[in-house]
Amino acid sequence: MKRIAFTLWSLALFAAAAAHAQLTIDITTSAGKQIPVAIVPFGNEDATQSVTPVISADLARTGLFKVIPGTGVTPPPTEPSEINFADWTAKNAEALVIGSLRPAPGGQLDVRFRLFDVARQMQLASFSYVVQPAQLRATAHKIADEIYEKLTGDKGVFSTRIAYVIKRGQRYELQVADADGANAQTVLASGQSIISPKWSPDGTRLAYVSFESEKATVVVQNLATGERRTVANFFGNNSAPAWSPDGKTLAVTLTKDGTSQIYLIPATGGAPRRITESAAIDTEADWSPDGAYIAFISDRSGGPQIYRVPVTGGQPQRLTFEGSYNVTPRVSPDSRSIAYVQRDDGKFRIALLDIASGQSTVLSDGPLDESPSFAPNGRVVLYESTTGGRGSLAAVSADGRVKQRLTAASGDVRDPAWGPFVK
Repeated sequence: MKRIAFTLWSLALFAAAAAHAQLTIDITTSAGKQIPVAIVPFGNEDATQSVTPVISADLARTGLFKVIPGTGVTPPPTEPSEINFADWTAKNAEALVIGSLRPAPGGQLDVRFRLFDVARQMQLASFSYVVQPAQLRATAHKIADEIYEKLTGDKGVFSTRIAYVIKRGQRYELQVADADGANAQTVLASGQSIISPKWSPDGTRLAYVSFESEKATVVVQNLATGERRTVANFFGNNSAPAWSPDGKTLAVTLTKDGTSQIYLIPATGGAPRRITESAAIDTEADWSPDGAYIAFISDRSGGPQIYRVPVTGGQPQRLTFEGSYNVTPRVSPDSRSIAYVQRDDGKFRIALLDIASGQSTVLSDGPLDESPSFAPNGRVVLYESTTGGRGSLAAVSADGRVKQRLTAASGDVRDPAWGPFVK
């Protein structure tokens, strides 16, 4: 096993104080081949304006790349004509990234980068972005996304966002941050619990469960305006929201008719339509991205297991059969697999179910892992991992080979949700 540890800065844990706390990411990767990428410090970078450290950290965090410092070559290339490929072959680099920052009108910066295949001495990508200095970090994520896609064939997720709840004392905060934990912002603070945040498909809204009215209600919040709308406040509990692929409907769990059952309601609020009919507990719905079915858990067979039911209703199909306790299904972006929580020998771990074959693979180590959430490219599962009574964020690749643990200096981090790709 190979262990890589590095520290990222700027996870704002408590926006009220606008304080930045250190976020340590510890990566464990198997001995699988990593792509060696040399990243040359971009021309005209300085301590206040840079993109290279963010690009390097993004790629290293995946465990798929071996980032080679692009130093020691004089002069450091910023243009294709300045590259001596023999220098980078000697460093065992398979890919090379160069670029520059240049002043542009209106106080903006022209950020340019190029990606090369070293062995073939061929350019793979070239982009230019004209941005404000405050947008440099976001631009670095875009560059990392382009590099990731060109070298792996999968779409990068570095420009996406995550949501999670952090508890400090009796205060709960719903926060939104970049995928690497930077630029965290509190979108809701409360003295009552906040649970189950879920992103709308367009990334503009969050649905979550609030206990501010001293009972569980489902709230939808517009992230741009801060406008909040209570969309489910029926008799009993209202919980576990899940968005339809078109963002117009929510699947929720309601107890208004007795036991917990799955209902569909308009995302703006309205009359619910029941889609499960049982005397058992049916809850924790998740909508398949292809819109065909809703996965949920039910104890109708004795213990909690994962089922799916057509969106139009009908007879549910049981999906999990291994073990007596399988909960919290999250359907992958391609609708072919489900990440879920499996209890085995007293440990709660994240597992992945291949729907077609019915085979499951355990991805995490436990002992108390919960709340899985897929990255929008389906390659990583983000989840909550509790040790010593304190929650932190963790992530594991869908093949189980690369694991991350993201720990903060203080606070109990819960209920992560990975946001969608946005235009």
